Amino acid sequence: MRRVSLIFALFSFSFLMAQEGTNIKKTVIPPELVRVAFEKEYPGKIPVWSEEYVGDDNDEIRYEAKYNVDNTIKALAIYDNSGNMKAYELQIPLSKLPVKAQTYLKKNYPAKAIKEIAVVVDDKNQTTYEVGVEKDSKFYDLIFDKNGGFDVSIEKN
Repeated sequence: MRRVSLIFALFSFSFLMAQEGTNIKKTVIPPELVRVAFEKEYPGKIPVWSEEYVGDDNDEIRYEAKYNVDNTIKALAIYDNSGNMKAYELQIPLSKLPVKAQTYLKKNYPAKAIKEIAVVVDDKNQTTYEVGVEKDSKFYDLIFDKNGGFDVSIEKN
């Protein structure tokens, strides 16, 4: 009976680890179409590539290229499997957020709660702002529209 319990526990642990592994981004080498598209858009930049499965059934692959714009600014370019850019995210300082978003943050969060700020432009040329904040030991992405209006808060794990 003890052996059966041990085997069951190991099987359960393996299953849980496999489930967790589906959400972990791993470093990868993207297809040539994706690499060429990145190199054409950002010549001389050295990316760290990862992949993420998206879509309703996690059936679409996105390749994410993280790189340094300079010594202090980071960026992220996201591509589909064919080398089409799906989104671009650029780290920005608080002062570059629209005033409306700055006002919302100052009213609702202490300055130390703000961990990261980025402007995001998607493949439809829609601009949003994402602000990572920590509150009550949880991490949230706050999404603001192009004018700084608050849109949604997404809890991150």
